[in-house]
Amino acid sequence: MASKRKLCIVTGTRAEYGLFIPLLREIKKDGDYQLQLVATGMHLSPEFGATYHRIEEDGFTIDYKVEMLLSGDTASSVVKSMGLALIGFSDAFQQLRPDLLVLIGDRYEILAAAQAAMILKIPIAHIAGGDTTEGAFDEAIRHSITKMSQVHFVTNELSYQRVRQLGENPDYVFHVGSLGIDRIRMLQALSRDQLEKKLSFQFCSRNLLITFHPATLDDQQPGKQFWELLAALYNLGPDTGLIFTKPNSDPGGREISALIDAFVIRHSNGAAYTDMGDSVYLSLMKQVDAVVGNSSGGIYEAPSFQKPTVNIGDRQKGRLMASSVICCPPERGAIEKAVEEAFAMDCTSVENPYGNGYSAEKIMDVLRAIPDYQHLLIKRFHMVPIHSPR
Repeated sequence: MASKRKLCIVTGTRAEYGLFIPLLREIKKDGDYQLQLVATGMHLSPEFGATYHRIEEDGFTIDYKVEMLLSGDTASSVVKSMGLALIGFSDAFQQLRPDLLVLIGDRYEILAAAQAAMILKIPIAHIAGGDTTEGAFDEAIRHSITKMSQVHFVTNELSYQRVRQLGENPDYVFHVGSLGIDRIRMLQALSRDQLEKKLSFQFCSRNLLITFHPATLDDQQPGKQFWELLAALYNLGPDTGLIFTKPNSDPGGREISALIDAFVIRHSNGAAYTDMGDSVYLSLMKQVDAVVGNSSGGIYEAPSFQKPTVNIGDRQKGRLMASSVICCPPERGAIEKAVEEAFAMDCTSVENPYGNGYSAEKIMDVLRAIPDYQHLLIKRFHMVPIHSPR
């Protein structure tokens, strides 16, 4: 009897894990594969909710935990955390010996996982390569992971073209859509009453779901940008409910978290959550009047709920966006105007450019069809025809 092929998934954040859930379930129910799960980053930090517990509560076994986050909020602490992550992933992969590593996105801990796998000759399948986010160092990280990967699952046609432009083999670049849409298709949404009880928050006549992360390449400090957002939200008045989710472990994230905490203490129409869980987050997205901030959730998922998004600043600049996304600079007047525009927007005919919610099945069909992952390790650059400058 042939041994099962080992697929190893690395997750470091609550949002990333939520995207992975449909694929984790597909792997788990396939008798030809053994699922290996590595938790790292914010999952293991009490400051960010120790969300590895949520993974276990969902019925998944964590095969290895890579501790890597230092207690700091600076660029230097992130760089040092990446060094620790590289050591930890080396130990994890040598113990687990996966046949294929599956990574998603553009986080710095995922870059460390890709680096370790590359040197250890473990093939990589990368999800959501080819996107652009010009306001964050995630942009360079994502493209770097693409060059270290052998199989590519992109979310849209523009990203497919960019991955091709990076010289990747077109036979191993697949347009599958976003796993986030799978989660929406599978969602058993909580009602408004259920959400109010679970979150101990009473909805107002209008409500916003707000997530703001540091734009790590922006000249303006994250705290200053976020203060502009808070000023705009204050001007909306007490009849607008403000539901904040806390930022990631990027440089400047703690300052934003502290500003959120100070704001909600003074405003009864506001509430903040470090980790509310994927199903609660998506259920909230279905209930609120708009999504505000600079998170990819407003770009990928909100259009499927036919909800408007106010996308602030340059963090998501360059991504393919639905017609329901309103972009504005991080200035209080522009934000306030964009939110009012969102409240008046009719999104009933909006189409999500990131697929129809069957990405996990498409990914597994591709992985099953590849007879030998090891033969993918030797790559050559596949040129895309270009016009020479005159």
